[in-house]
Amino acid sequence: MLDFFKRRSSGLKDEILSGLTVALALVPEAVAFAIIAGIHPLHGLYAACTVGLITSIFGGRPGMISGATGALAVVIIALVAVHGVEYLFPAVILMGLIQIVVGLLKLGKFIRLVPYSVMLGFVNGLAIVIFMAQLSSFREPVRDEAGNVVSLDGAWLTGDSLAVMLGLVALTMAIIVLLPKVTKAIPPSLAAIVTVSLLAIFGLPMLGFDTLTVGSIAGSIQAGMPWEWFAILHGDMTWARLFSFETLWIILPYSLILAAVGLIESLMTLSLIDEITDTRGQGNRECVGQGIANTVTGMFSGMGGCAMIGQSLINVNSGARRRASGIAAALFLLAFILFLSPLIEMIPMAALVGVMFMVVIGTFEWASLRMFRKVPMSDLLVMVTVIVVTVFLHNLALAVLIGVIIAALVFAWKHATHLAADSHFNEYGAKIYQLHGPLFFASTDSFRDLFDPANDPEDVVIDFYYTRVYDQSGLEAINSLAERYGKVGKRLHLRHLSPECRDLLDRARDLVEVNLSEDPQYHVSTDRLE
Repeated sequence: MLDFFKRRSSGLKDEILSGLTVALALVPEAVAFAIIAGIHPLHGLYAACTVGLITSIFGGRPGMISGATGALAVVIIALVAVHGVEYLFPAVILMGLIQIVVGLLKLGKFIRLVPYSVMLGFVNGLAIVIFMAQLSSFREPVRDEAGNVVSLDGAWLTGDSLAVMLGLVALTMAIIVLLPKVTKAIPPSLAAIVTVSLLAIFGLPMLGFDTLTVGSIAGSIQAGMPWEWFAILHGDMTWARLFSFETLWIILPYSLILAAVGLIESLMTLSLIDEITDTRGQGNRECVGQGIANTVTGMFSGMGGCAMIGQSLINVNSGARRRASGIAAALFLLAFILFLSPLIEMIPMAALVGVMFMVVIGTFEWASLRMFRKVPMSDLLVMVTVIVVTVFLHNLALAVLIGVIIAALVFAWKHATHLAADSHFNEYGAKIYQLHGPLFFASTDSFRDLFDPANDPEDVVIDFYYTRVYDQSGLEAINSLAERYGKVGKRLHLRHLSPECRDLLDRARDLVEVNLSEDPQYHVSTDRLE
């Protein structure tokens, strides 16, 4: 990854300025994702406020930014289209409760099972998705008769409009790259947004040019407080009806998917920020923080949210390392909505697109392009599969799940052939099999083929000192082998089995030869860091 995110010290000023930069970048993202989900932009903006604020306070990763995301918008589309927007908010509340339970059960540690090849595919795929999401800014928004934006898939910009857009994007990116070489007093992304906005507001009209702004896409974003919007939206629908058994039956499948997608994207982003900042976040605490945030945002008419890799990288790149930046970003965004929306509406989309393009450049793992001839083909298959699913299905949770499954199957296939045995006879004429390699479901056939009960002597010893039984399939293979030797009237002895295996072996338990001085002791890692 390009070194845009190197470790740097941060003070309160850096945290606040970084929060301001992130807040500006959150506005168009939240608006766009809400429109994609088929709901009013305010639902996305309120989600960015409440989720961002609460996860910054209670989450497990200082410096990580959360808000409304495209991954959740994809799921929300189906719920809103089939059942209506009024079912979205109880679904978000239930999503949050599920995430809290996941955190309390300490299941966040399972993010450790994600292989590096999956992480590479996730990061590269997400960089491509972020890039593609910015392309809608090069189109004219489609509006209905009332002037409300109904789609971001209008005609492509052409002529002077396209030239101005490209020029402002290029200027934004140039400022972000060059300003740190002159001064580090101001976050480069914030300086770029302010400079390009001033140029678009005062300079372009004098030259007879115009450009797309946040207001041209979102319309007027000013509104009342979130609870007022919630009351207007639901009207006469009572809380009892919102949380009835009938409603629960409708929203449960969607809430489970939303919770899974949100946690996977958040924990993957947490791991990425950990690597960039050389620090350690708390996965289970982040699950609880995300859950509390989504429970609250559902009550305040938000669309739900999770970690946002683009804004998180902007925050880290601006020097933020503490919780103050996320809190500042959420409070700035709320102030924009309530008091400063006219100014926010004047920000040119080109400035925000330029910032996100720099995020894309910093997010994409360019070194992976040189790895194609240096890593196993299986790792390349996993990485490419995750990228393809992420880009074309826009489902990060599914992409990660498929990647992990493929990686696990490849691992099992490779290690299924690693089981072998050395054999020799002791001074009493017993044949000793010294096993090497793992015994689990994929290697049980190889395990059975190692032995010859018909031709072996009366006493046979299997030594597990250099191996380990990993699952029930391995235990059943041992039981079956014991029965095979028993049928031909021969004795099978097992040595150096772990205590867990000895306890689980039932039919072969009396065959275990216990050697406490040599039997291995296995320990389970604690959740101390979770």
